[in-house]
Amino acid sequence: MKNHYVMKAVFWVGLFFCCWPEVSAPMALIAGIVFGVMIGNPWSSAMSSWSRRLLQLSVVGLGFGMNLPELLKTGRDAFLYTAVSIGFTMTVGYLLGKFFKTPHRTSSLISFGTAICGGSAIAAMAPVIKAESEETGVALATIFTLNSIALLLFPPVGHLLGMEQRQFGLWSALAIHDTSSVVGAAAAYGSLALAIGTTVKLTRALWIMPSALVANWFSKSTGKVKFPLFIIGFIIAAAIKTLLPGLDQLWNPLNSLAKQSLVVTLFLIGCGLTREVLSRTGVKPMAQGVILWLLVSITSGVAIMTGFIR
Repeated sequence: MKNHYVMKAVFWVGLFFCCWPEVSAPMALIAGIVFGVMIGNPWSSAMSSWSRRLLQLSVVGLGFGMNLPELLKTGRDAFLYTAVSIGFTMTVGYLLGKFFKTPHRTSSLISFGTAICGGSAIAAMAPVIKAESEETGVALATIFTLNSIALLLFPPVGHLLGMEQRQFGLWSALAIHDTSSVVGAAAAYGSLALAIGTTVKLTRALWIMPSALVANWFSKSTGKVKFPLFIIGFIIAAAIKTLLPGLDQLWNPLNSLAKQSLVVTLFLIGCGLTREVLSRTGVKPMAQGVILWLLVSITSGVAIMTGFIR
């Protein structure tokens, strides 16, 4: 009982620590991972729900730092190459699943999560393909582990390659799984990288709906497909900020609050990476996830650096 109270106390200290503006997204994620692996998670069943809702609110708040015409232009330009990227990832993921003999539904969830929007995409697809809870858990654990690594790895690699902010924003949006880590990595790189990364990533997330509907039709499933409403909120926030520029003294603090709440979100996400979660990732799913992620990262990085994707 005493250890349980100590665990909760350490958690709240870490959460409070991540509310300070001096704490960056990678720092928060590392703190969360250390807590989850070394100490455990006192609210493991509720943590994913907390982090998901806070992430959605944070993304909406980021819209108060965006310009709507530029946002729409970036989203329109990104529509084609996000579609190509998703098609490429799903095809390669299917082939890798066959090669490693990963269970079919687990393989599909890993491919879908890598192609579109990490945990959100997996959560949307799982009921459509009637995945068991264990299959969903394995896919989430695989994607989540790689997603955490990406947030820490991408910014130094981007600097090493000499990527401009726009290039890095595109790369992170196309190659990192979850919205949270895309925004975290892009924010660490610069304000332009953040704007591009968030917009392109949310454009990718829009593909959850049509992709799940296609899978629903092929599998003749009765599961419901939910549209990610926070994307609409993000666009509305950007529209308000663009139409009422005279209230920047209000929009700027809201945008700053959203950025810091994202840092808190990453701490919560890191806390979810416990030893139990890591033990769920089998060799075959992890091998498929790692190779698929590396192929997507390298291919998209080369396409961006050579000017094929602008």
